Amino acid sequence: MGQDHYVPESRKRSPWGVLALVMLTGIALMRNGIDTPLGPPQPAAAASAGLADPAALATTTVPVVEPLPYAPMSRVRIPDLKVDTPVVDVGLDPDGWIAAPPAQDPNLAGWYQNGVAPGQRGTAVVVGHVDNRTGPAVFYGLGSLEKGRHIEVDRYDGRTAEFEIYGVEVYAKNDFPGSRVYGDTGHAELRVITCGGGYSRAGGYDGNVVVFARLVSTR
Repeated sequence: MGQDHYVPESRKRSPWGVLALVMLTGIALMRNGIDTPLGPPQPAAAASAGLADPAALATTTVPVVEPLPYAPMSRVRIPDLKVDTPVVDVGLDPDGWIAAPPAQDPNLAGWYQNGVAPGQRGTAVVVGHVDNRTGPAVFYGLGSLEKGRHIEVDRYDGRTAEFEIYGVEVYAKNDFPGSRVYGDTGHAELRVITCGGGYSRAGGYDGNVVVFARLVSTR
């Protein structure tokens, strides 16, 4: 498990604010993408969550499940992408930004440990690279996911939290809706985020793919 990177209290930001800024600047996600014309899959229009505000998520048809108590996560699985990867804790770097999982390991995700644990009431956030200089990384296929697919999270308390996807969207980094992505909906939710949108060698990716999912079972 990783360690926190502490900064003076006056320089710390609110959890979703920090994360939103990270996604805007690309500090937490790899920007040195593969210079190919196709690039990673992007969300289809039919997969969009199509919700204007986190409060509106209360009307979703995804079943409501009793949340779990706090426990760090150890692994994330996305069967449709054949993703089964370990997770490291990421906190804030010395400049007050969220730290990234090591870029040299393409099969690694990062959980923002200063926020909510997956399965706990609130919105937990997992980030990972779409690619690195050697090729596709753990969340390269994230944009191809569809509503109704599942994500499984193993926790260090021995429990597994299973989430059902209800939306997949891509946002421009200069218009990232932090409150919508990270807001508390009143349920146990998960966001999985990577880079997306258009890509240029000079500027990297110009957006972020965000998967919205809600807890549907525990075991």
